Amino acid sequence: MASQPATKSTRSFGAANPSHLLPTELIDRCIGSRLWVIMKGDKELVGTLRGFDIYVNMVLEDVTEIEMTPEGKKLTKLDTILLNGSNIAMLVPGGKPDDVQ
Repeated sequence: MASQPATKSTRSFGAANPSHLLPTELIDRCIGSRLWVIMKGDKELVGTLRGFDIYVNMVLEDVTEIEMTPEGKKLTKLDTILLNGSNIAMLVPGGKPDDVQ
């Protein structure tokens, strides 16, 4: 049986349907917005995304670093950071929803 030609639904995802974005397209749309970065380990960061590369290394501004310690949360304010993408576990557009913004 001959295979059918590719249709719009079987081709690569396009920007026409926002629920079908490639990961880098979603990150690109977040430039200039607040982003909650959950790291491998006990750290989280909330900051404004200024840029990223193909390895998801990121430049963040106006950053709050949240470190989970046995004594509780430790908050550190940072102006600008370059974040190594290999240590990122999850990205949440819009910033942290609870007490740290």
